[in-house]
Amino acid sequence: MTEYLTVDDGVIAYEVAGAGPLVVLAHGMGDSRAAYRAVIPRLVAAGHRVAAVDLRGCGESGTDWPDWSRAAVAGDLLALIRHLGGPAVLVGHSFSGGAATIAAAREPSLVSAVVELAPFTRKQSVRLGDLKVKRFRRGMLRLLGTGVFGSVRMWRSYFDVAYPGDKPAHWTERLDRVDAMLREPGRMKALQNMGRSAPGDADAHLAGVRCPVLIVMGTLDPDWADPHAEGSAVVDALPSGLGRLEMIEGAGHYPHDQFPDRVVSLVLDFLRSEATRG
Repeated sequence: MTEYLTVDDGVIAYEVAGAGPLVVLAHGMGDSRAAYRAVIPRLVAAGHRVAAVDLRGCGESGTDWPDWSRAAVAGDLLALIRHLGGPAVLVGHSFSGGAATIAAAREPSLVSAVVELAPFTRKQSVRLGDLKVKRFRRGMLRLLGTGVFGSVRMWRSYFDVAYPGDKPAHWTERLDRVDAMLREPGRMKALQNMGRSAPGDADAHLAGVRCPVLIVMGTLDPDWADPHAEGSAVVDALPSGLGRLEMIEGAGHYPHDQFPDRVVSLVLDFLRSEATRG
């Protein structure tokens, strides 16, 4: 059941399931909380209260916002955690991986751990050699086409590259849901505005994180020529000993939807190990 929370600049939508320690799931740009449809029941079955949120401009959240930065989204996530009675484990994918970093650094009492799935958390730069990687070229061209032209067709094409190999059983439904959302007024503009928001604000907060962080990358993620190097760089920018990197063989940019069992297993193992260490 969809619930709504009013924050300073608008309204965000979310849903809650289960009972136990709180886990908040935040998706990437041009998507909705439905991206976690396969993850939510697995986390609930493991004894967690799970809140999946639609980022500002996405899903069922409002579209009229003055700020589309990761810092602004971090404020939304912290407001939701306060509303639900945190602290919470904060899971962020892609764009919201950076938002989760900022939230954890800003209010460590509200964020007990962070999981970043294929996160855009560091300042990005493209080297000439990166363009020799075919999947990177294909992904970049589709992302650029979506951003410049506001093309839903290009975004659907990007999804095809971002899910290498066999597609999930719900693939057609997944694409159709994203397609329908982006054709609603204001939704494509939200995607474009988020795409223009550079992750420098998140990069600046990495050294200030005080909770454990799990980074999960797919080996075939088209958003980076070398996903392992990107994940390692995020871990290296965190305070020593806080971060760990896990790679999922064959995964693209949406490991939580391609390999939900593997992602949930990594998250639960991470939380158990941190609880034992703590």
